[in-house]
Amino acid sequence: MTGDSEDPNADVQYHLEVGSDDVAETVLLPGNPERLEKIVDFWDDHEMTAHHREYRTATGTTEGTPISVTSTGIGSPSAAIAVEELARVGCDTFIRVGSCGAIQAEMDVGDLVITTGAVRQEGTSDEYVREDYPAAADHEVVCALVAAAERLDYDYHTGITMSADSFYAGQGRPGFDGFEAAGSDELIDQLKEANVKNIEMEASAIVTIANIYGLRAGAVCTVYANRETGEFRTEGESRAAETATLATHLLAKMDAVKREAGAERWHAGLSLEDA
Repeated sequence: MTGDSEDPNADVQYHLEVGSDDVAETVLLPGNPERLEKIVDFWDDHEMTAHHREYRTATGTTEGTPISVTSTGIGSPSAAIAVEELARVGCDTFIRVGSCGAIQAEMDVGDLVITTGAVRQEGTSDEYVREDYPAAADHEVVCALVAAAERLDYDYHTGITMSADSFYAGQGRPGFDGFEAAGSDELIDQLKEANVKNIEMEASAIVTIANIYGLRAGAVCTVYANRETGEFRTEGESRAAETATLATHLLAKMDAVKREAGAERWHAGLSLEDA
């Protein structure tokens, strides 16, 4: 039993300090709270609705479609809290918007990576479900992100993401004073050979938890570094934000087409032109 002061089912959520009137059904999830300002620049309008700890929330519209954004801070534990509490107030679609490191040589700094599934090398999702449960992005979210990237003419890649709990040792980087975790010298090569596209720290927990609860989730990240070529530049940060914003509008149109057609899921026989 939890005490009333820590009741996670209260009308206003314990960590995010949001209620059902503060958020839209679709929420973008950047890690960095400072990225929120760059995201809402792509919207028609917005209002800041909450700010507590690393969690900043704004709600507005894009092309008439309601949309929210909540920053999660770094890592899967805090991202899981965001998904939990947003789901409790009625949100049903989550799109991680972030940055990542690419591990395939053909991927350039500034490119987008749209996650189709993830390697669960973070411990948060293990608290929810057995380790062989797949971290799969919702195919409707993936379709909307791809359509958005195509419309915006941004270079993008789709595929498997690895989510880690550690920026340094867990991603094959040396720690303090040259410390190397066991197996870190082989990690990147093993992932690359398995055709994993990129590394970040939240996607696998977000999509896993969403799947468990019957919600939709996906991720789009901008490549800041390529671990294979050695390139590093904070370039193209706004591309993921713009793509996720447009994808939110496209998802709303897809949902409208599904309702009109009486379809449960988006499929190749449906068209956005019908919306």
